[in-house]
Amino acid sequence: MNLKIVLALALLVVAGVFGVSSFKKSMTPYISFAEAKRSPGMVQVNGTLADRNYVLERDRQHLEFVLRDSKNETMKVEYRGVIPGNFDQATSIVAIGRYAGDHFEADQLLVKCPSKYQTKTEKARATA
Repeated sequence: MNLKIVLALALLVVAGVFGVSSFKKSMTPYISFAEAKRSPGMVQVNGTLADRNYVLERDRQHLEFVLRDSKNETMKVEYRGVIPGNFDQATSIVAIGRYAGDHFEADQLLVKCPSKYQTKTEKARATA
């Protein structure tokens, strides 16, 4: 084989391996609350707002709330950053961050709110 072709294929393989490993490192998996407590790195947890008794300090950009997952487990979440304007209407919340001490430190919050395209029955079920 021509040396140029061999070098080009080797560079292509190295670039492919590097790309795949970088992609895997950048992925943040959804995990359970128990796994989040044990995980040292950045993870995603999702659930719903456990109750409306949350602490919201807009001037300090600080939010504390309790998240409930599908297994009915709860976890305290603290978030510092721009508070989503529709947080209190969220039907689902994704917190991205890591567990620290006795709570989950969220670096990002993603909130899913009721859609204006939902039927009245779906909206009633989401608010119940």
